[in-house]
Amino acid sequence: MAHDLNALSPEYVAFWGEYLMPTLTTLRANGTPHVVPVGVTYDAGQRIARIITRKDSTKVKNILAAGADGATVAVCQVDRGRWATLEGIARVRTDAETVADAVNRYAERYGRTPEPNPDRVMIEIAVNRAMGRA
Repeated sequence: MAHDLNALSPEYVAFWGEYLMPTLTTLRANGTPHVVPVGVTYDAGQRIARIITRKDSTKVKNILAAGADGATVAVCQVDRGRWATLEGIARVRTDAETVADAVNRYAERYGRTPEPNPDRVMIEIAVNRAMGRA
């Protein structure tokens, strides 16, 4: 079920704050999906989903390979009969302030602060579609 990004229900937004491990789907160069578990935070007001990861991860390589316009991706989480998917354009962000903000958001959602990692980057998804039953 599609949702209007301008009128997401409080339940839908709250679902993205629960302690769940979503998956991120990126596309490999040959067009096949690469699906991995990730920690995601979602800012409905900014329409941005954020994922922290290592700069040498396959998901980062897939996004960078898509070029300057970014890569089409999806994040999805499921809890029994509730589910939510966010689709959008992903870009890799490396500036320290942006990465630190993403780490703080992760710590808020998941209740723990990741160890410092000099290879950490942030995948920023400009969300353009929301679906689900949450």
